[in-house]
Amino acid sequence: MKYFDTYVSNTLAGSGSQTVFYPEDRPFTGRIFYRITEGGRFNYSLLFSNTVDSTFSDGSVSRKNLVIDSWTIHSARIGICKKLDFDAMCAETKEPCITMSETEEPRANHIAVSGFVPLTFEGKESKQVAPGEFFATDPVSLCFESGEYLCFEITFQGKMLPFHAESILPAFVSRGDCWQYSRLIPFPAMIGVDRKVAKKVAYIGDSITQGCGTPINGYAHWNAVLSQKLPRENAYWNLGYGYARASDAASNGAWLFKAKQNDYVAVCFGVNDIFHEYAAEGANSARNIKRSLNDIVDFLHASNVKVLVQTVPPFDYPDHLAEIWREVNAFIRNELIQKAEAVFDCVPVLSTGGPDCPTAAYCGHPNVEGSAKWAEALLPAMESFLAL
Repeated sequence: MKYFDTYVSNTLAGSGSQTVFYPEDRPFTGRIFYRITEGGRFNYSLLFSNTVDSTFSDGSVSRKNLVIDSWTIHSARIGICKKLDFDAMCAETKEPCITMSETEEPRANHIAVSGFVPLTFEGKESKQVAPGEFFATDPVSLCFESGEYLCFEITFQGKMLPFHAESILPAFVSRGDCWQYSRLIPFPAMIGVDRKVAKKVAYIGDSITQGCGTPINGYAHWNAVLSQKLPRENAYWNLGYGYARASDAASNGAWLFKAKQNDYVAVCFGVNDIFHEYAAEGANSARNIKRSLNDIVDFLHASNVKVLVQTVPPFDYPDHLAEIWREVNAFIRNELIQKAEAVFDCVPVLSTGGPDCPTAAYCGHPNVEGSAKWAEALLPAMESFLAL
């Protein structure tokens, strides 16, 4: 796909098609706010995928590689937001109903967005999205300062639509006279810019990689903190999804296709595989998880991608699952290390005990403190990995 010859990610937030929803078949307008990593004037082009990347929950709603039906983009545009304090918006209500304008300065329960530029699709303001389609907006030139927010606005319609159910991005749907917090919006897969970079780096994994456990709009998850410590000459792309499994990525579908477009990929899977594979396979689940991890490395290597694999984080596993967790981690430490370019053992950083302790010290989804410690511990290994 030629898009990746030009564009790289310019946010540290996870975003994309995690699952589907079924709204009324009428137009809705939504806005999603992405904190920009690298400032400057660049051409921006937003990438979309009309395929579900990973299995959601128990798989009854959507599963990996589900092709989503056709839907319509009536219009889309990008604006600039200087500041967004989501915590302040939530001070009075857990589901803030806020106002937005293109002229006023930000205040409590208000977002000011300026400089809107319309987006087009092959020169057209609207687009009929085909089932399973990868597509991108035409480039538009915008200038952001690092830390400002890109406001993506979209007016959309359809009977079956992709969205990111567990996103920790500020996202809102218009309710006429106000905007209500809602994730029921099609999310771009990448906020792409035409910035020249030394290396393209991606993180693929589950909700722990996505950032669940850290605040909405916090950018405090482990790979966001880590990326801010790594060279700014590189681009960093978060491909994490809640509920995702190694077996999803190992199916070698649209999700892993995106990972293959990078030079270096850090892999962190296993928690959801352990819980869901055991329910389906019992004692055979460890074998299946190990095969999935091995296949992920092989598929990435076949696309000339260098791979760092992390051990499966602690998650307060019950005894019967803790044994599977230990077996999979022993495989990563002792066998997969012979194939992957690097392995990092995150367990001593995140557990309450040693490398075989399944109890999480900073919650199963690492909180801000745990994510910071993880990033600090991983930094030397990641620097060595990126030097290969």
